[in-house]
Amino acid sequence: MSKNPVKIILLILISICSVSFAQENPKVAASAEEINPVKTGEKIPSVNLKNINGNVVSLDSIVSSAPTVLIFYRGGWCPFCNLQLSGLQKIENELINLGYQIIAVSKDKPEMLAETIDKDQLKYTLLSDNDAVASKEFGIAFKVSDAYIEKLKEYKIDLEASSGNKDHILPVPSVFILDTSGNIKFEYINPDYKVRLDSEILLD
Repeated sequence: MSKNPVKIILLILISICSVSFAQENPKVAASAEEINPVKTGEKIPSVNLKNINGNVVSLDSIVSSAPTVLIFYRGGWCPFCNLQLSGLQKIENELINLGYQIIAVSKDKPEMLAETIDKDQLKYTLLSDNDAVASKEFGIAFKVSDAYIEKLKEYKIDLEASSGNKDHILPVPSVFILDTSGNIKFEYINPDYKVRLDSEILLD
């Protein structure tokens, strides 16, 4: 008995859809408002990042050296991020006197970090999460809409060029205060990228 070709086609389509669904990353939210971040009291995930030279570094190792103010920002192309980074620079010495270090992580590829450091005259450490592994594990990664990508292009901002990949994923700007064991003592996460935690409030 011959097989029903329509049935065969339907089975193939179901198989393709199943594979596609399995490949979707549940750690990437559909929007900034839908993220599911790690919580205060939890321990940060063990992730690797890249320094300005492209060398892989362990976040756990960095955090273990001193209590840490960990910042996730969108990239050096973002004016709101640059204002936040400059504000952190102003309170860095006071944070150091309190025993803290500042680590700022973005979606920028490693070679873009040096530009941000020079532009904002930063002294603290910037690290690259251009493959979005850390932002996914922290639960703050989301997919940027095609409409927003086009809007950025109007301002001559190319996410693919700045990150070095085509995933169109960004982190929701976030602030975590960590102890040397990587436990989250405080966090500030706001889906509205225009609203950042004031540096003086952070210092308090």
